[in-house]
Amino acid sequence: MVSHKLPFSLSKRKNSRFYYVRFKNSEGKYLSAVSTQEADYDKAVSVSLKWYASGQINSKQKTQEIKEKSFLQNLRNADISESEAPKILELLKQRGILKSYVQSGSKNDVNFAEFLKTYWSWEKSEYIQEKLRTGKSIGKAHCKTCLHYVRDFWIPFFNGKLLGEIERPDLRDFLSFIQKMKKSISAKNQIWLAGAQALRWAYNNEMIDRDITAGLTGFSGKKPQRQILTPELAKAVFTVDWNDRRFKLANLLAMCTGLRIGEIRALRKCDLGESCLYIRHSWSNIEGLKCTKNGENRTVLLPFPGLSEKLLELAEANPFDKSMEAFVFFASIPGKPIESRCFLHALHSALEKAGMSKSEAKKYCFHAWRHFYASYMREKVSEKLLQSQTGHKTLAMLEHYSDHKIAGDDEKIESAQREVFGEIIENSNIEFSPKRLYQNVKTDFMDKSDLYEHSRQFR
Repeated sequence: MVSHKLPFSLSKRKNSRFYYVRFKNSEGKYLSAVSTQEADYDKAVSVSLKWYASGQINSKQKTQEIKEKSFLQNLRNADISESEAPKILELLKQRGILKSYVQSGSKNDVNFAEFLKTYWSWEKSEYIQEKLRTGKSIGKAHCKTCLHYVRDFWIPFFNGKLLGEIERPDLRDFLSFIQKMKKSISAKNQIWLAGAQALRWAYNNEMIDRDITAGLTGFSGKKPQRQILTPELAKAVFTVDWNDRRFKLANLLAMCTGLRIGEIRALRKCDLGESCLYIRHSWSNIEGLKCTKNGENRTVLLPFPGLSEKLLELAEANPFDKSMEAFVFFASIPGKPIESRCFLHALHSALEKAGMSKSEAKKYCFHAWRHFYASYMREKVSEKLLQSQTGHKTLAMLEHYSDHKIAGDDEKIESAQREVFGEIIENSNIEFSPKRLYQNVKTDFMDKSDLYEHSRQFR
């Protein structure tokens, strides 16, 4: 075995049993490899040394230089068709010469930033139009949030790259970049999915040749548990005096029905039944009145006559709309419901009046009433019946349960509601008069210049 340093390089190729020698040219750069026609390393060294010592290296150089020039010249003059170009590029990629390539005019020859912005554009996105065309639920607020994520994180990170230039290692680097952010696990996953989902769509629509997100996952970790009140504390909260009883009514309603805040804001006079609520819409600050979260209507039982009466009384007090389309929880601006923050601020204030510290009170959100309802009703009724009231619809539930109601289901739900929430509601004073409706009007008012004109009707 030859051990001293050689004036050339020897190596084998994957598909050949022979050693190839590479000499250096006059500039000290390696030329293309030449086969020694020897499979044994020592014999290959011997052949290469003979070429080097006898001066044949010069002829080898000349031969290789001629070959290279000839190849390049032929390539320049070749009439390469559009169908042949990808094959040539793919061959270079297979040999490791190219890491990735983008053919001019191909589907992946688009600016990555523009692709992401278009993907989440409500007006321009093929993906969004496809969802709407097939009747699948997607909201403007969600799209706006995802557009915010791609503009703030994805686009600066992949600045200037084309869609076809994005590779799996780039995505791994981006995941590492997200990992270092001081954000919650949920926020990190939302940032990741805003771009990863778009890339998967690009693969499914043949804009890129493979799913580069396959095998890459987001972030996991224990989420902070949402705080929910005990029945005793809930009773205390609704016993104290609330500055604005519209907000007390909304919180009571969320507690005993599990309605989402958008569904409560969207309630109209026509949605009020005799002992039930017809949940047909949700309210979004971006979209206005829209369909429910799962796209389906449902009937929520309300076996508390006092609550039903107060909801109707509040709806009829709406000075801006006397029709059946009038909002129950109307705001000071015609055609809009009360801001969601008003319900939350009022809840925090009531918790403080019930003896809770300000910092502790802020740990509770309005959505916690939905968890409160589900937690305490689960002990009383079956999962199927509870699902019919909350509107939760996971794939597992849909496969396990049918949509057919059984006689007596309503009675079971109403009985459970009375048992769980009846005492709290009986001890809560929800009396209000039109004159008191706007005593705290500034909390839900948007245009203070018209405050006097709107509030004077309730003096």
